[in-house]
Amino acid sequence: MIRTTVSAFDVPAEQQRQALLALEKTPETFALNMAALACMNTLRTGGEGPVAPLALPLTVAAWNLERCLFPEASAAKLRCLGAPLVLLSEMDDGMARTAQADPTAIIADELGMTYAYGLEFLELSLGSEIERSFCTHATNDRGFHGNALMAATSLRDPFVFRLPGNALWFSDSNEQPRIGERCAVGATIATEVGPFVAVSVHLESVGDGPYRERQMSALIDAVESYAPGLPILIGGDFNTGNHTGGDYRTDTLFDMAAARGFERHGGPLDETSTRPSLITRFPERRMKLDWFLSRGLEISRSYLVSSLDGEGKPLSDHDIIVCDVLGLAAAPKG
Repeated sequence: MIRTTVSAFDVPAEQQRQALLALEKTPETFALNMAALACMNTLRTGGEGPVAPLALPLTVAAWNLERCLFPEASAAKLRCLGAPLVLLSEMDDGMARTAQADPTAIIADELGMTYAYGLEFLELSLGSEIERSFCTHATNDRGFHGNALMAATSLRDPFVFRLPGNALWFSDSNEQPRIGERCAVGATIATEVGPFVAVSVHLESVGDGPYRERQMSALIDAVESYAPGLPILIGGDFNTGNHTGGDYRTDTLFDMAAARGFERHGGPLDETSTRPSLITRFPERRMKLDWFLSRGLEISRSYLVSSLDGEGKPLSDHDIIVCDVLGLAAAPKG
Protein backbone atom coordinates (compact mmCIF):
# COMPACT_ATOMS: atom_id res chain seq x y z
CA MET A 1 0.00 0.00 0.00
CA ILE A 2 1.35 3.41 -1.01
CA ARG A 3 1.06 6.05 1.74
CA THR A 4 3.62 8.67 0.64
CA THR A 5 1.81 11.85 -0.44
CA VAL A 6 3.08 14.64 -2.69
CA SER A 7 1.58 17.90 -3.91
CA ALA A 8 2.88 17.22 -7.44
CA PHE A 9 4.10 14.04 -9.10
CA ASP A 10 7.60 13.66 -10.42
CA VAL A 11 7.11 13.78 -14.22
CA PRO A 12 9.24 11.45 -16.36
CA ALA A 13 10.67 13.37 -19.30
CA GLU A 14 9.42 12.55 -22.80
CA GLN A 15 12.79 10.98 -23.57
CA GLN A 16 12.41 8.65 -20.59
CA ARG A 17 8.88 7.74 -21.66
CA GLN A 18 10.10 6.89 -25.15
CA ALA A 19 12.84 4.75 -23.61
CA LEU A 20 10.22 2.85 -21.63
CA LEU A 21 8.25 2.31 -24.83
CA ALA A 22 11.32 0.82 -26.50
CA LEU A 23 12.10 -1.63 -23.69
CA GLU A 24 11.76 -5.37 -24.13
CA LYS A 25 8.39 -6.09 -22.59
CA THR A 26 9.18 -8.68 -19.92
CA PRO A 27 7.96 -9.10 -16.31
CA GLU A 28 11.47 -8.28 -15.12
CA THR A 29 11.74 -4.95 -16.95
CA PHE A 30 8.20 -4.09 -15.87
CA ALA A 31 8.92 -4.68 -12.18
CA LEU A 32 12.28 -2.89 -12.31
CA ASN A 33 10.88 0.24 -13.94
CA MET A 34 7.73 0.35 -11.81
CA ALA A 35 9.93 0.40 -8.71
CA ALA A 36 12.10 3.16 -10.18
CA LEU A 37 9.26 5.53 -11.17
CA ALA A 38 8.57 7.90 -8.28
CA CYS A 39 5.18 8.85 -9.72
CA MET A 40 4.02 5.22 -9.48
CA ASN A 41 5.02 5.01 -5.82
CA THR A 42 3.37 8.15 -4.44
CA LEU A 43 -0.11 9.64 -4.38
CA ARG A 44 -1.01 13.24 -4.97
CA THR A 45 -3.22 15.16 -2.58
CA GLY A 46 -4.68 18.62 -2.96
CA GLY A 47 -7.76 20.75 -3.02
CA GLU A 48 -9.39 22.86 -0.35
CA GLY A 49 -12.66 22.22 1.39
CA PRO A 50 -14.42 21.96 4.75
CA VAL A 51 -12.74 20.03 7.55
CA ALA A 52 -15.82 19.20 9.62
CA PRO A 53 -17.01 15.57 9.67
CA LEU A 54 -19.68 14.70 7.12
CA ALA A 55 -23.29 14.59 8.25
CA LEU A 56 -25.48 11.54 7.75
CA PRO A 57 -27.42 10.57 5.73
CA LEU A 58 -24.69 10.84 3.11
CA THR A 59 -24.84 10.60 -0.68
CA VAL A 60 -21.88 8.98 -2.45
CA ALA A 61 -21.25 9.10 -6.21
CA ALA A 62 -18.87 6.89 -8.21
CA TRP A 63 -18.15 7.71 -11.83
CA ASN A 64 -15.82 6.37 -14.50
CA LEU A 65 -15.22 9.56 -16.46
CA GLU A 66 -13.52 7.95 -19.48
CA ARG A 67 -10.41 10.22 -19.51
CA CYS A 68 -12.57 13.23 -18.53
CA LEU A 69 -12.90 15.25 -21.70
CA PHE A 70 -15.23 17.74 -20.00
CA PRO A 71 -14.15 18.46 -16.40
CA GLU A 72 -16.25 21.58 -15.82
CA ALA A 73 -19.41 19.98 -17.22
CA SER A 74 -18.70 16.82 -15.22
CA ALA A 75 -18.31 18.89 -12.05
CA ALA A 76 -21.64 20.58 -12.76
CA LYS A 77 -23.28 17.17 -13.15
CA LEU A 78 -21.83 16.00 -9.84
CA ARG A 79 -22.82 19.24 -8.10
CA CYS A 80 -26.45 18.55 -8.95
CA LEU A 81 -26.24 15.27 -7.02
CA GLY A 82 -25.20 16.99 -3.81
CA ALA A 83 -22.76 14.19 -3.01
CA PRO A 84 -20.07 15.23 -0.49
CA LEU A 85 -18.07 12.07 -1.30
CA VAL A 86 -17.06 11.31 -4.91
CA LEU A 87 -15.14 8.33 -6.31
CA LEU A 88 -13.70 8.86 -9.81
CA SER A 89 -11.86 6.59 -12.23
CA GLU A 90 -10.14 6.94 -15.62
CA MET A 91 -8.89 10.43 -14.88
CA ASP A 92 -6.22 11.86 -17.17
CA ASP A 93 -3.52 14.32 -16.13
CA GLY A 94 -1.31 15.95 -18.72
CA MET A 95 -2.63 13.95 -21.68
CA ALA A 96 -2.90 15.50 -25.15
CA ARG A 97 -6.34 13.91 -25.67
CA THR A 98 -7.71 15.92 -22.72
CA ALA A 99 -5.93 19.21 -23.58
CA GLN A 100 -3.03 18.50 -21.17
CA ALA A 101 -5.42 19.37 -18.33
CA ASP A 102 -5.63 18.08 -14.76
CA PRO A 103 -9.33 17.17 -14.56
CA THR A 104 -9.14 15.84 -10.98
CA ALA A 105 -7.88 19.18 -9.67
CA ILE A 106 -10.42 21.07 -11.80
CA ILE A 107 -13.38 19.05 -10.51
CA ALA A 108 -12.20 19.25 -6.89
CA ASP A 109 -11.84 23.03 -7.22
CA GLU A 110 -15.28 23.37 -8.82
CA LEU A 111 -16.86 21.32 -6.02
CA GLY A 112 -14.82 22.80 -3.16
CA MET A 113 -13.38 19.44 -2.15
CA THR A 114 -10.09 17.91 -1.10
CA TYR A 115 -8.78 14.99 -3.15
CA ALA A 116 -6.33 12.12 -3.42
CA TYR A 117 -5.20 10.96 -6.85
CA GLY A 118 -3.23 7.83 -7.67
CA LEU A 119 -1.82 6.64 -10.98
CA GLU A 120 -2.84 3.47 -12.72
CA PHE A 121 -0.68 4.09 -15.75
CA LEU A 122 2.05 6.16 -17.24
CA GLU A 123 0.74 6.35 -20.80
CA LEU A 124 3.43 5.73 -23.45
CA SER A 125 1.34 6.87 -26.43
CA LEU A 126 -1.41 9.33 -27.26
CA GLY A 127 -4.08 6.65 -26.82
CA SER A 128 -6.44 4.88 -29.19
CA GLU A 129 -7.08 5.98 -32.76
CA ILE A 130 -10.29 7.71 -31.75
CA GLU A 131 -8.60 9.42 -28.80
CA ARG A 132 -5.89 10.81 -31.07
CA SER A 133 -8.57 12.83 -32.84
CA PHE A 134 -9.01 14.81 -29.61
CA CYS A 135 -5.29 15.50 -29.17
CA THR A 136 -4.17 19.10 -28.90
CA HIS A 137 -0.44 18.35 -29.11
CA ALA A 138 1.89 15.76 -30.61
CA THR A 139 3.09 14.56 -27.19
CA ASN A 140 1.72 14.26 -23.66
CA ASP A 141 2.95 16.80 -21.12
CA ARG A 142 2.84 14.25 -18.29
CA GLY A 143 1.12 11.11 -19.57
CA PHE A 144 -0.69 10.28 -16.33
CA HIS A 145 -3.93 8.31 -15.96
CA GLY A 146 -5.50 7.19 -12.69
CA ASN A 147 -8.25 7.25 -10.11
CA ALA A 148 -9.36 9.75 -7.49
CA LEU A 149 -11.22 10.12 -4.23
CA MET A 150 -12.60 13.52 -3.21
CA ALA A 151 -14.69 14.76 -0.32
CA ALA A 152 -16.16 17.84 1.33
CA THR A 153 -14.04 17.08 4.40
CA SER A 154 -10.46 16.17 5.17
CA LEU A 155 -9.16 12.87 3.81
CA ARG A 156 -7.47 11.07 6.68
CA ASP A 157 -4.52 8.76 5.91
CA PRO A 158 -5.06 8.53 2.12
CA PHE A 159 -3.55 5.62 0.25
CA VAL A 160 -3.13 3.98 -3.12
CA PHE A 161 -3.28 0.21 -3.41
CA ARG A 162 -1.95 -1.24 -6.64
CA LEU A 163 -4.08 -4.24 -7.58
CA PRO A 164 -2.35 -7.50 -8.46
CA GLY A 165 -2.03 -7.99 -12.20
CA ASN A 166 -0.01 -9.42 -15.06
CA ALA A 167 1.24 -6.20 -16.71
CA LEU A 168 -1.37 -6.69 -19.44
CA TRP A 169 -0.90 -3.19 -20.91
CA PHE A 170 2.91 -3.30 -21.00
CA SER A 171 3.03 -4.79 -24.48
CA ASP A 172 4.35 -3.90 -27.93
CA SER A 173 1.17 -5.31 -29.51
CA ASN A 174 -1.15 -3.06 -27.50
CA GLU A 175 -2.78 -0.06 -29.19
CA GLN A 176 -2.39 1.81 -25.89
CA PRO A 177 1.02 0.81 -24.46
CA ARG A 178 1.33 1.75 -20.78
CA ILE A 179 3.36 0.94 -17.74
CA GLY A 180 1.36 0.39 -14.58
CA GLU A 181 -1.45 -1.65 -13.06
CA ARG A 182 -5.02 -0.97 -12.00
CA CYS A 183 -5.31 0.67 -8.60
CA ALA A 184 -7.59 1.77 -5.79
CA VAL A 185 -7.47 5.11 -3.98
CA GLY A 186 -8.84 5.30 -0.45
CA ALA A 187 -8.91 7.22 2.80
CA THR A 188 -10.64 7.32 6.17
CA ILE A 189 -13.70 9.57 6.11
CA ALA A 190 -14.91 11.20 9.32
CA THR A 191 -18.66 11.45 9.88
CA GLU A 192 -20.61 12.87 12.80
CA VAL A 193 -21.18 9.34 14.10
CA GLY A 194 -17.75 7.89 13.40
CA PRO A 195 -15.25 7.06 10.66
CA PHE A 196 -15.39 4.66 7.73
CA VAL A 197 -13.05 3.79 4.87
CA ALA A 198 -14.00 4.93 1.34
CA VAL A 199 -12.26 3.41 -1.67
CA SER A 200 -12.41 4.32 -5.36
CA VAL A 201 -11.46 1.32 -7.50
CA HIS A 202 -11.12 0.37 -11.15
CA LEU A 203 -10.77 -3.36 -11.81
CA GLU A 204 -9.17 -4.79 -14.94
CA SER A 205 -11.22 -4.61 -18.13
CA VAL A 206 -9.30 -7.18 -20.17
CA GLY A 207 -9.03 -9.82 -17.45
CA ASP A 208 -11.60 -12.51 -16.69
CA GLY A 209 -13.80 -13.10 -13.64
CA PRO A 210 -11.17 -14.94 -11.54
CA TYR A 211 -8.65 -12.18 -12.38
CA ARG A 212 -10.97 -9.50 -10.99
CA GLU A 213 -11.87 -11.64 -7.98
CA ARG A 214 -8.17 -11.83 -7.10
CA GLN A 215 -7.93 -8.07 -7.39
CA MET A 216 -10.94 -7.44 -5.17
CA SER A 217 -9.88 -10.02 -2.60
CA ALA A 218 -6.43 -8.43 -2.36
CA LEU A 219 -8.02 -4.99 -2.00
CA ILE A 220 -10.27 -6.15 0.85
CA ASP A 221 -7.26 -7.72 2.58
CA ALA A 222 -5.35 -4.46 2.26
CA VAL A 223 -8.20 -2.29 3.57
CA GLU A 224 -8.80 -4.61 6.52
CA SER A 225 -5.12 -4.33 7.41
CA TYR A 226 -5.17 -0.54 6.93
CA ALA A 227 -8.15 0.06 9.24
CA PRO A 228 -9.15 -3.05 11.23
CA GLY A 229 -12.78 -3.03 12.25
CA LEU A 230 -13.87 0.12 10.43
CA PRO A 231 -16.86 0.07 8.08
CA ILE A 232 -15.89 -0.01 4.40
CA LEU A 233 -17.39 1.37 1.19
CA ILE A 234 -15.76 0.33 -2.10
CA GLY A 235 -17.13 1.82 -5.29
CA GLY A 236 -16.29 2.22 -8.94
CA ASP A 237 -15.95 0.42 -12.23
CA PHE A 238 -15.68 -3.31 -11.46
CA ASN A 239 -15.72 -4.21 -15.20
CA THR A 240 -17.99 -7.15 -14.37
CA GLY A 241 -18.79 -9.33 -17.36
CA ASN A 242 -16.43 -7.50 -19.69
CA HIS A 243 -14.89 -10.82 -20.74
CA THR A 244 -18.28 -12.33 -21.62
CA GLY A 245 -19.89 -9.44 -23.45
CA GLY A 246 -21.66 -7.98 -20.47
CA ASP A 247 -23.07 -10.68 -18.18
CA TYR A 248 -22.02 -9.45 -14.73
CA ARG A 249 -23.26 -12.71 -13.18
CA THR A 250 -20.21 -14.50 -14.59
CA ASP A 251 -17.93 -12.57 -12.22
CA THR A 252 -17.21 -14.46 -9.00
CA LEU A 253 -16.07 -11.47 -6.95
CA PHE A 254 -19.55 -10.84 -5.55
CA ASP A 255 -19.79 -14.28 -3.95
CA MET A 256 -16.31 -13.85 -2.50
CA ALA A 257 -17.19 -10.43 -1.08
CA ALA A 258 -20.52 -11.68 0.32
CA ALA A 259 -18.69 -14.46 2.15
CA ARG A 260 -16.60 -11.72 3.78
CA GLY A 261 -19.63 -9.75 4.93
CA PHE A 262 -20.08 -7.30 2.07
CA GLU A 263 -23.36 -6.25 0.48
CA ARG A 264 -23.65 -5.38 -3.22
CA HIS A 265 -25.32 -2.19 -4.49
CA GLY A 266 -25.74 -1.46 -8.18
CA GLY A 267 -29.15 0.04 -8.66
CA PRO A 268 -31.75 -2.02 -10.56
CA LEU A 269 -30.09 -5.25 -11.65
CA ASP A 270 -31.64 -5.02 -15.11
CA GLU A 271 -30.34 -1.47 -15.68
CA THR A 272 -26.98 -1.21 -17.47
CA SER A 273 -24.43 1.43 -16.51
CA THR A 274 -22.65 2.07 -19.84
CA ARG A 275 -23.67 3.99 -22.95
CA PRO A 276 -22.16 5.11 -26.27
CA SER A 277 -19.92 8.17 -25.92
CA LEU A 278 -17.68 10.42 -27.98
CA ILE A 279 -14.80 7.97 -27.43
CA THR A 280 -16.66 4.66 -27.16
CA ARG A 281 -18.85 4.76 -30.26
CA PHE A 282 -20.60 1.40 -30.00
CA PRO A 283 -24.41 1.72 -29.72
CA GLU A 284 -24.74 -1.97 -28.89
CA ARG A 285 -22.25 -1.78 -25.99
CA ARG A 286 -24.43 -1.72 -22.87
CA MET A 287 -23.13 -3.46 -19.77
CA LYS A 288 -23.49 -3.34 -16.01
CA LEU A 289 -19.97 -2.56 -14.82
CA ASP A 290 -20.37 -0.12 -11.92
CA TRP A 291 -21.05 -1.07 -8.29
CA PHE A 292 -20.61 -0.42 -4.60
CA LEU A 293 -19.66 -2.98 -1.98
CA SER A 294 -20.37 -2.06 1.64
CA ARG A 295 -19.73 -3.58 5.05
CA GLY A 296 -20.73 -2.06 8.35
CA LEU A 297 -22.85 0.61 6.66
CA GLU A 298 -26.59 1.13 6.35
CA ILE A 299 -27.30 1.77 2.65
CA SER A 300 -30.86 2.86 1.95
CA ARG A 301 -30.75 2.73 -1.85
CA SER A 302 -28.49 2.77 -4.89
CA TYR A 303 -29.32 4.09 -8.33
CA LEU A 304 -27.87 5.25 -11.64
CA VAL A 305 -27.79 8.82 -12.98
CA SER A 306 -27.37 9.48 -16.71
CA SER A 307 -24.03 10.86 -17.87
CA LEU A 308 -25.73 12.99 -20.55
CA ASP A 309 -25.44 16.74 -20.06
CA GLY A 310 -28.33 19.15 -20.51
CA GLU A 311 -27.87 19.15 -24.27
CA GLY A 312 -27.76 15.37 -24.59
CA LYS A 313 -23.98 15.10 -24.93
CA PRO A 314 -22.43 12.08 -23.17
CA LEU A 315 -19.78 13.16 -20.67
CA SER A 316 -18.59 9.55 -20.37
CA ASP A 317 -19.39 6.03 -21.54
CA HIS A 318 -20.42 5.27 -17.94
CA ASP A 319 -23.39 6.59 -16.03
CA ILE A 320 -22.94 7.64 -12.40
CA ILE A 321 -23.61 5.05 -9.70
CA VAL A 322 -24.97 6.65 -6.50
CA CYS A 323 -25.79 5.32 -3.05
CA ASP A 324 -27.24 6.86 0.11
CA VAL A 325 -25.57 5.99 3.40
CA LEU A 326 -27.94 6.25 6.36
CA GLY A 327 -25.59 5.26 9.14
CA LEU A 328 -22.66 3.22 10.38
CA ALA A 329 -22.61 -0.06 12.21
CA ALA A 330 -19.85 -2.24 13.59
CA ALA A 331 -18.14 -4.07 10.74
CA PRO A 332 -18.00 -7.85 11.07
CA LYS A 333 -14.60 -9.41 10.97
CA GLY A 334 -13.67 -10.79 7.57
